[in-house]
Amino acid sequence: MQLSPLRLRLLVASLLTVSFLGALDNTIVSTALATVAGQLGALEHMGWIVVGYTLASTVLLPVLGKLGDVVGPRAIFLVSLVVFILASIACGFATSMAWLIAARVVQGMSSAGLQLMSQTIIAHATTPRQRPKYLAIIGAAFPIAILLGPVLGGLITDYWGWPWVFWVNGPVGVVALALAIFAVPHVSDRRPGRFDVGGTVTLTVTLVAIVLGVTWAGEAGGRSSAAVAFVIAALFFSAFVLFELRAPHPLVPLGLFRSRTIAAGMVVSAVVGVGLFSITSYLPTYFQMAYRTSATVSGLVPIATVFGMLVSNLLTGWLSSRTGHYRVYPIVGTALGAAGLATMATLPVGLPLWAPMAVMAVVGLGTGAFMSLIVAVVQSGAPRSETGTVTATVNLVRQIGSTVMTAVIGGVVGAGVAVLLPSGLDPATLTPAIVHGADPGVQDSVAHIYRDVFVPVFVALAATYAVGFVAALLLPAGTLADEPEPAVAPATESLTA
Repeated sequence: MQLSPLRLRLLVASLLTVSFLGALDNTIVSTALATVAGQLGALEHMGWIVVGYTLASTVLLPVLGKLGDVVGPRAIFLVSLVVFILASIACGFATSMAWLIAARVVQGMSSAGLQLMSQTIIAHATTPRQRPKYLAIIGAAFPIAILLGPVLGGLITDYWGWPWVFWVNGPVGVVALALAIFAVPHVSDRRPGRFDVGGTVTLTVTLVAIVLGVTWAGEAGGRSSAAVAFVIAALFFSAFVLFELRAPHPLVPLGLFRSRTIAAGMVVSAVVGVGLFSITSYLPTYFQMAYRTSATVSGLVPIATVFGMLVSNLLTGWLSSRTGHYRVYPIVGTALGAAGLATMATLPVGLPLWAPMAVMAVVGLGTGAFMSLIVAVVQSGAPRSETGTVTATVNLVRQIGSTVMTAVIGGVVGAGVAVLLPSGLDPATLTPAIVHGADPGVQDSVAHIYRDVFVPVFVALAATYAVGFVAALLLPAGTLADEPEPAVAPATESLTA
């Protein structure tokens, strides 16, 4: 699909605005969570404001990806944007926690369409060689949202009130919608056919069970419920595979994984969620306890990580589109990530904060080198008629990896600290302020406990990047093509040698 330069710029501007809205929504809301839950009188259900959103967006990814291939990504994108705006307004008017959680579920469903269709539309509007540059621009919305979201959320909550955390999506969303109606093209490469109901139901139950399982696993007394959820997930996933092998129009065509580009790319994409997204939220706590920093100062480490990710994401996207070569970036990126996290496992406590900041910035640089690029590479390995499906799958493995590993890390840290903590300190009520006010001997003890607990976490995440490094080596050599992909599935690869 050839667009004029002006229309392509307007398209990218529209998709970037919408992607930023979707990415900002989670980070900006996180700052206001305690205020929202307190004013609605339901602090015990605060976590479900996030869980409901995550659950809905995860479950809808494969469904919307397939719908995008059947009815066209433009329709799914515009409907998702309208629903997102309306759900945001409904969130701001919530008078009870049940209302807010229900509205957040709808918001999460629509955010999946925004995230997914933005990448799918770029895939249809550009050639494989052009794609990395534009996907990198759209992908920059995520690290920027991480950097700005908490600050904006705090300012809006303090000065305007928490409803505006949601209502701010309204006027921005309307502008983006007006631009999208003009800029987003109609896609002719649709694949009509019967929708895979059996695959949709079994995969939906699988994903719901996984997300609920990892949520309950981190709650007191929720281990038995989590175990049941994981058993249900395993059973329904087995049923899903059987459905997909027999369905004439499968929700996730398993035959796509015969392509080395797609199979290796999925593994590399999972590294982003498992290896970095999962640890970022725990870094401030680690540095407050192990390095005895304030909450404000501890935030500098994830900021350095995300800034490194932003820089390399844009740089490798531009270089890949300019040269057509892509394979070196995930190889170097996963190697940098593995080396950085392995170094984190060896750093002694008591170093100046700039040392771990520099190391985590390297991890961010490595991750950003393939974060958006690998989506373009995987898209190039699929036929145009399966673009939405393969884009949904690459995002799904990343999101599930992040969700599961975040819960695992939380469980490991919580259990490890509880076992090693000296008598007289209650792990359930231990805060950085209590530790910083204790005598130097207790501070040193807690610092070394947190370091000892996080060492295996950093080692495991370094091993994850090492697996990604092997997968990156298995990506086929060649250059990204200057012509669109074929409309039918290639035998093995679609990259030109």
